[in-house]
Amino acid sequence: MTSKHYHLIGIGGTAMGSLAGMLIQAGHSVTGSDEAVYPPMSDELRRLGISVFEGYQPVNLAGKPDVIVVGNAISRGNPEVEYLLNEGLCYTSMPAVIQEEFLRRRHSIVVAGTHGKTTTTSLMAWALEQAGQNPSFLIGGVAENFSSSFRIAESKYFVIEGDEYDTAYFDKGPKFMHYCPRTVVLNNVEFDHADIYRDIEAVKFAFSRLINLIPSNGGLMAGWDSDLVRELAPRAFCPVESFGTEDQARWRATSIDFAGEMTTFDVIRDQELFGRYMTPLTGMFNVRNCLGVIAALERLGLDRKAVAEAMASFKSVKRRMQVRGVARGVTVIDDFAHHPTAVRETLQAARQKYHGSPIIAVLEPRSYTAQLKSFQQDFVNSLAQADRIIISGLFHPERYTGQTGASPAEMARELRMMGRDAKSFETADQIVSELARTLRSKDVVVIMSNGAFGGIHDKLLGALGRE
Repeated sequence: MTSKHYHLIGIGGTAMGSLAGMLIQAGHSVTGSDEAVYPPMSDELRRLGISVFEGYQPVNLAGKPDVIVVGNAISRGNPEVEYLLNEGLCYTSMPAVIQEEFLRRRHSIVVAGTHGKTTTTSLMAWALEQAGQNPSFLIGGVAENFSSSFRIAESKYFVIEGDEYDTAYFDKGPKFMHYCPRTVVLNNVEFDHADIYRDIEAVKFAFSRLINLIPSNGGLMAGWDSDLVRELAPRAFCPVESFGTEDQARWRATSIDFAGEMTTFDVIRDQELFGRYMTPLTGMFNVRNCLGVIAALERLGLDRKAVAEAMASFKSVKRRMQVRGVARGVTVIDDFAHHPTAVRETLQAARQKYHGSPIIAVLEPRSYTAQLKSFQQDFVNSLAQADRIIISGLFHPERYTGQTGASPAEMARELRMMGRDAKSFETADQIVSELARTLRSKDVVVIMSNGAFGGIHDKLLGALGRE
């Protein structure tokens, strides 16, 4: 293999940073640029010894890289994009590099769906590892069992998180269209990413295209608790294995017990007991995630006992119900939730795990979906699962009008009308000040954002006095 110099524009994103590590592991040299890189990816890039330029400047491309990878958050007008176009340099997208460098001739296991992709992908990789398969993987977060978001190995299996977001400014199709799927776990389908999908029909079309890519000797694991997955699954040209809590699903979870340190559940296949499983993961959505993995790996003929042991020893993913610390008896949790369904499921899981403790929800409306007026009522209904709610200001309020943008103040007011203690503040520092003054021992603070949220977690623990 000929070593190449790759330069990644937008290297600070989770997926782009992981690609950088994969390319290093494959023997290439890598540089990158971004405007702001925060943990955990900043720590990962530093560990890999990758040179990261702060800010986008043509001089960053002075070495004339062999291939320039343009991140999907990068658009025309970016100084490096304008330079590479004017100079006629070779450029491509992250998914296209992954396809050509790593997925050809491998058994690609793609985990897709609106929610649960990162956890399920991590769990799939860990179960394959425990079953002796030494898989390669690429995950949209740091898998704690591996202390990494990626690995390149000699295994025939490559597990990859199948993101439905667009590929690049010059390729508006979903990333997962590049991922050569042979086995697909499709957990659920809902309307999300309103910045690139005009309506639910466009979302359905994207996922139907993924299903259409699966070869006839592949397999689709279909989350039967999702109405839209049930609608789309018949379009597959491969065998379909349904999973969920619905009676019609081939693989079902029953006798679910969330009490104690471990969640336990029975798995029923074709109306017969397949086995009893346990996992440290909480929430019904994580039971479904486990089911999808169990069904997929049974279809691939892997050792059942090893898969069960993987469920029990799984350590989750950073920023997914991650306990960042405990101070003055207050538990501070970091979660990536930024869609109404994910917020609801996260808060329900917190209620199950910390039964009897007050749950304080803190939401940063940061993603495009979270900042839209059209999702405001759905967020209010989901946040009502908590005992107290604090909502920060919009991440980019200047992008919205009173008609298009959500109003944190209105959301808090409606939650108060529902009997909840709810407030809105503009900044993370204001929220920290409020919480440090009002939190009590045994409170559980669930902080939800798909960004850094102004370093709120460490600021809050510092204000409380970290134990």
